[in-house]
Amino acid sequence: MRVMGIIADLHVDDVESARDFYTGFLGLEEQGLGLDWVTRLRSPETGAAVQLVSRDATAPEVPVVSVMVDDVDAAYEIAVRRGYEIVHPLADETWGVRRFFVRAPDGTVLNILRHRG
Repeated sequence: MRVMGIIADLHVDDVESARDFYTGFLGLEEQGLGLDWVTRLRSPETGAAVQLVSRDATAPEVPVVSVMVDDVDAAYEIAVRRGYEIVHPLADETWGVRRFFVRAPDGTVLNILRHRG
């Protein structure tokens, strides 16, 4: 399993209000994910990105980071074998990702995913 990318997930109360701050102040541009509870904002010049998350549609917690991997099934097997707490089971989500949430020993919740398609 290889990590292909990591993006910060900022827990916000209101995605729209938070989006206005990050686009207006930092000049980030929204990447339309088509979901009302999360949006991704990216710098058009550098590609630096952040996700704003008000809740999660299917999981009990909002993760701190989303980690894109090349083999999410292998990542899941490794997490289980190591005895890490699985916060959200391995699942194919309707918005096109296969993912699970795992709690790191320090308590941080990570969204481990791969885009399907």
